Amino acid sequence: MDILYLLVPFSVLLVFALMALFAWALQSSQFDDLEREGGRILEDDAPELDADQAAH
Repeated sequence: MDILYLLVPFSVLLVFALMALFAWALQSSQFDDLEREGGRILEDDAPELDADQAAH
C-alpha cells in the first residue's frame, strides 16, 4: 500500500509530460500535412539524392 504514495505521483507526472510532448508537437506543426506524407510512400518516383548520397 505504501508504494501507491510513490506510483500515483509518478503516473501523474508521466501524464503531464505526455501532454506537454503532444502540445509541443501541435505547436511545431508536426500534424499539418498528413495527406501528402501518407501518399508519398505510394509514389513511383525515386527520391532525389544529394551529391554525398549518390552511388559511385
